[in-house]
Amino acid sequence: MSYQKVIGLEVHVRVKSETKMFCSCKNAVELASEANINVCSICMWFPGMLPSINREVIRLGVVAGMMMNCEINMFSRFDRKSYFYPDLPNSFQTTQLYEPIVGAWNVKALVEWELKNFAIHHMHLENDSGKLSHAGGKTLCDYNRAGSPLMEIVTDPVFHDKHDAMEFLRELQKMMRASGVSDADMEKWQLRCDVNISIRPEWDTELYNRVELKNLNSFSAIWRAIDTEVARQIKIVEKWEEVPQETRGWDDATGMSSSQRSKEDAMDYRYVPEPDILPIQLDEAFLDECKAQVVELPIKKRQKYLSEYKLKDDDARLLTADHELSTYYDNLVELSWDPQKSCSYITSVLLALINESEENTTLSNLKFEISELAEVIRLVNSDELSSTNAKQVIELLFQNGWTANVIVDENNLRQKNDMWALEDIVDSIIAESVEQIADYKWGNERVFWYFVWQCMKKSKGQGNPKIFTELLKKKLN
Repeated sequence: MSYQKVIGLEVHVRVKSETKMFCSCKNAVELASEANINVCSICMWFPGMLPSINREVIRLGVVAGMMMNCEINMFSRFDRKSYFYPDLPNSFQTTQLYEPIVGAWNVKALVEWELKNFAIHHMHLENDSGKLSHAGGKTLCDYNRAGSPLMEIVTDPVFHDKHDAMEFLRELQKMMRASGVSDADMEKWQLRCDVNISIRPEWDTELYNRVELKNLNSFSAIWRAIDTEVARQIKIVEKWEEVPQETRGWDDATGMSSSQRSKEDAMDYRYVPEPDILPIQLDEAFLDECKAQVVELPIKKRQKYLSEYKLKDDDARLLTADHELSTYYDNLVELSWDPQKSCSYITSVLLALINESEENTTLSNLKFEISELAEVIRLVNSDELSSTNAKQVIELLFQNGWTANVIVDENNLRQKNDMWALEDIVDSIIAESVEQIADYKWGNERVFWYFVWQCMKKSKGQGNPKIFTELLKKKLN
């Protein structure tokens, strides 16, 4: 029998605020050097302590909702979600079940050249739990990240292929980074994903029992986990058994999952309204403040690079993976009016220099102005600089700064386009190459490039090879 995968995602994204959600402790946007150093009496829930909402977390949450083009709820409130694990010192999580801050809409992603819409059910804010380490029959609790702000983005069960789910997650990661809402670094647990998976016969529309795979924090783990879980469920179904609805943990080292608990529903968590935090009431002024941080969607830029600029898909994907990089590219195109060369010199030359640099160089602290890179492109397009020498000029700009024209002139790199002077060189080479001309006349066309090379050599690399080629073709034929 043929089966259809039905996949829904719960994506947890660490909000990039300075402090935690309800106190002034440092937010866990970076992994702490020691356990339990970023804690206080509030996030440890000592008796008599009261939380206070972090305004910046609310603002960044709204920005994220706007980036996803979702409905922003002017009124939202928090709830307490109770469970019996020691990863939160108060035994409950502060979340938003009934009235979340962001409502429904969808996120667009490009999947194998097809633009698809993936439905968002809602996005709510909640505080993160701590980290538990199990060793020697004991459990150690690190509360550094307990109370740090999370956005949980919940999709509808709209994914039927792992490629769809992966491209959605990549696009979501780009959006969070581009807007400054989160760095969404999966290695630092700034983005992790719970994957809900069920299967059904291809002809059926009913939703069957789902299995939730918890806390997957790499694209490769999500990729393998989906395949493994689908195969596991098919084996169960083909034994005429029912897939139990449960939560499973994924072990990426073994490529296997294990049952953790039966899948709870809302009643099991005993949700109650949060009594210590007032409901959130937004106003238009606050929304305007949030809109100021909303940027052009990476998917729109990628489509523009592909359709208008005619870039290769790999280049368009690379440029839109990082907001600073795509902004730098856009600014360079605006100055140079040449999308192709702008892409080539950034991706093949400039990024290589940055990656090889030992000075922690980034696009924001280059030693030269972006206008100088645009000038290199102008010099190439006007045949004043060869493509080969352009790379040398960019390398010198990167190392020392200065200006493109000073580097070109000081290093004698400017191409000579004086037709009369170049024609004299061509005539002299032809006069000196009697044997090679005879060889060329007998049909050895490869000898032609010998003449071009000799002309370039005689001009000390400053002659325009295009002009040499044109002159040689005219005179030899």
